[in-house]
Amino acid sequence: MKADAYGLGAARVAPALWRAGCRRFFTANPDGALAVKALLPEADVHVLNGLFGEPGDYVAQGLIPVLNDLGQIERWSGLASRLERRLPAAIHADTGMNRLGLPAREIDRLAERHGLLDALDVRYLMSHLANAEDGADAMNAGQLGAFDACRRRLPALPASLANSSGVFLGPDYHFDLVRPGYAVYGGNPTPRRPNPMEPVVGLSAQIVQVRAAAPGETVGYGATHAVEAPTRIATVPLGYADGYPRALSSRAAARVGDVEVPVVGRVSMDLVTLDIGALPEAKAHVGTWVDLIWGREILDDLAMRAGTIGYELLTALGARYPRVYAGEAAA
Repeated sequence: MKADAYGLGAARVAPALWRAGCRRFFTANPDGALAVKALLPEADVHVLNGLFGEPGDYVAQGLIPVLNDLGQIERWSGLASRLERRLPAAIHADTGMNRLGLPAREIDRLAERHGLLDALDVRYLMSHLANAEDGADAMNAGQLGAFDACRRRLPALPASLANSSGVFLGPDYHFDLVRPGYAVYGGNPTPRRPNPMEPVVGLSAQIVQVRAAAPGETVGYGATHAVEAPTRIATVPLGYADGYPRALSSRAAARVGDVEVPVVGRVSMDLVTLDIGALPEAKAHVGTWVDLIWGREILDDLAMRAGTIGYELLTALGARYPRVYAGEAAA
């Protein structure tokens, strides 16, 4: 549930996931956690980035911190002792990311200080995979082994390791809880293989202008696209201010009906231009809907063409789009 449900709107996505049976949510920061908690008071809402500010605020707001170092564990455990109640938490072990979590030496120190964990209701011992997208990478097995070693050093705890791609590494990585993110929103968790997930998000806009273009004329800023044959250029009203990357200039395609047409010229702040010369006027004119994101593969394909990843495309989708939620999410 990070980044406002990967850019799709937590206010609508979180209740849909709840209706589908999800009871545990993970957000990056307290603000995101509070937004989900306000929507779903009965949900377990975890803060992945740890214990910010006053620990008492987490208690008052019903949030569960993912504790990332010994200092955070000491602060949370100390508060639990003062309140004379076991406080819920997750413990994050770093098994190779060198980002968040307790490294092996701190896991060893934690194992020697049983009182710290005795004061807590530890819901999960968790870690995060660095390269699960590549199922053949030896780092996956290395992290699995390191995670098992952490589990052996601590009291028996429910465990969570697999992200979206980790789910597809097999049951050895599943433990008690998997934490899919990108895959929930239709992204491909198995790059270089067919996407096993159904598409979730589409992006469409209407053509606002069509003009004839003759050979020798150019399109857009910098005159980067030169017209080689008589054609028609359609303009649609979205651009990089809406999260459609400038890097897709003359490198992407859109779809009119079931026909793909190329993006030509530079993507600008508010406008994208398409070569629709292959389509008859009756099929592509002012008011015709054009798909910019559609289907199973296009999200990751667009990201590759833009030199980024689908995660970034999704989370960059701007606030200016009217959003239409289909199915149960619209209830």
